[in-house]
Amino acid sequence: MMEKWVETVSNLVWSPALIILCLVVGLFFSLSTRFLQLRHFAEMIRQMFRGKSSDEGISSFQALSLALSGRVGTGNIAGVATAIAYGGPGAVFWMWLIAFVGAGSAFAEAALAQVYKTKQDGQFRGGPAYYIEKGLKWKWYAALFAVVTVLATGVLLPGVQANSIAEGMKNAFSIHPAVSGIGIVILVGIIIIGGVRRIARTAEFIVPFMAIGYILMALIIILVNIGKVPEVFSLIFRSAFGADAAFGGILGAAISWGVKRGIYSNEAGQGTAPHAAAAAEVSHPAKQGLVQAFSIYIDTWFVCSATAFMILMTGMYNVTPEGKAPIVQTLGDVEPGPTYTQKAVETVFPDLGAPFVAVALFFFAFTTIMAYYYMAETNLTYLGRLLKWKNIRTFQFALKIVMLAVVFYGSVKTASLAWMLGDIGVGSMAWLNLVAILLLAKPALKVLKDYEQQKKEGKDPVFDPVKLGIEGADFWEYDYKERETKAVSGK
Repeated sequence: MMEKWVETVSNLVWSPALIILCLVVGLFFSLSTRFLQLRHFAEMIRQMFRGKSSDEGISSFQALSLALSGRVGTGNIAGVATAIAYGGPGAVFWMWLIAFVGAGSAFAEAALAQVYKTKQDGQFRGGPAYYIEKGLKWKWYAALFAVVTVLATGVLLPGVQANSIAEGMKNAFSIHPAVSGIGIVILVGIIIIGGVRRIARTAEFIVPFMAIGYILMALIIILVNIGKVPEVFSLIFRSAFGADAAFGGILGAAISWGVKRGIYSNEAGQGTAPHAAAAAEVSHPAKQGLVQAFSIYIDTWFVCSATAFMILMTGMYNVTPEGKAPIVQTLGDVEPGPTYTQKAVETVFPDLGAPFVAVALFFFAFTTIMAYYYMAETNLTYLGRLLKWKNIRTFQFALKIVMLAVVFYGSVKTASLAWMLGDIGVGSMAWLNLVAILLLAKPALKVLKDYEQQKKEGKDPVFDPVKLGIEGADFWEYDYKERETKAVSGK
C-alpha cells in the first residue's frame, strides 16, 4: 500500500507538466539571453580555467568539477540506454536538444547562486534556498526547499548510488556487496570529513579522469566501427523526426524519452548545481554562470553521447516502446541499462565489458555521492542559520553519520521504494527551483547584460549590485568591496 502511494506521488511529481516547465524555462532564458549558449561558447571554455581558489571559495574549475560530480552519474549509462530502448535512436537527438536549451536555465541558476551567496563559517555558501530567501524574500519557501534537499540528497539518494557500485563490483569481480559497502563508506568518510575543500579537490581530480577515460573508450569503439559513423548519424536524425521506416511510428516516444532522460541526466534548472556554483571565487556572477552552462554540454554532448555511440554503432540494444511490439531485439530479454554498454564494449574487448562498466559506475556514482553530501550540508547549514542553531557542527556531524549509514545499507540492500522517494525529492527540488529562477529572471538577466557591457569596454568584469539595483546581494555589497579595498591598500 505504501509503495503504491509513493509511486503515485512520484508519477505526479515527474508528470509531463514538469517536463514542459523545464522546456519553457530553458527556452525563456535561451531567448531572453539571445542564446548565450551559442554567443558565449568560447567564453565558457575560457572561464573554466580563470578563477582561482581562496580561503573562502574554490576555483571555477573545482566548482565545475563539483557540479559535474552531481550531473554525471549512473543516468549517463543507464539513462541513455533506457531512452534508446523505449524511444529508439531518435531519442538521442532530443537529449542533445534539451541540453542546448537547458544551458540557458543552468546559466540563470548558477549566476543567481553567485549573486545571493553568503560567507558562513569562513566558507562561501549558496544555492536555491539562499537566492529564494534573499531575492524573493520568501523564507518559508526557502526553508521548504532546504528541507526537501536535505532529505533527498542526504538520506534517500546516496544509498541507491552505492547500490549501483556494489552491484557492478559483484557482477564484474565477484566482490560481496558488504565488502564494497565498507570500502565505499571508508572512502566517502575520508572525503566528506575533510569538508568542501577536500570534496572539491577530489572532484577536480576524479571528474576529468573519469569523463576522459569513458570518452576514450567510446572513441576506440567508434574508430573500430568508423565506417558506420554516417549511418548512425543518419539513423539518429531520421528517427528523431519520424522519417525512418523502422522507427517512424514512435516519434512521440523518441521525443518524450529523449527529453525526459536528457533533463534527468543534465539536471539543468533542477537546483543541484547552484550549490557548487555559489562556492566559486569569481569577480562576477556571470563567470560562474557561463562555466555551469558549459557543464550541461559536457554531461550530455560528451558523456551521454559516448554511451549512445557505443551502443548504436555496435548494434547492442533493443527497442521496445511501451505497450508496443519490439522493433529491435538484438540482445534478447535484457533489461535496459548498463548491460547495453557492457555488450557494446565486449564487441571489441570480449573480456572487458563487465569490468569497464563496473569501474565507470564506481566513479560516476561515487562522485555523485560526494556531490549529494555537499548539497545536503549546504542546505542543513542554511537551516541552521535560519533557525539560529547554536552548534551547527553537531548537526553536520550527525548528517555525515546518517549518510555513511545510508551508503552502507544501500550497498547491501536496496528497494524500488528508495528510488521512488529519491525521485520525489529531486523532482520537488526541480519544481521549487524552476519557479524561483523564473521569478528571479530580472536580476539574472541584469547580471549577463552588465557582464557583456564591461567586456565590451575591455574590462575584467567586477560585480556591483548597487549599480544594477539588485537588493539582497550582501556579500558583494559589503564583504567583496571590503576585501578588494584591503587588497588594494596592501593590508
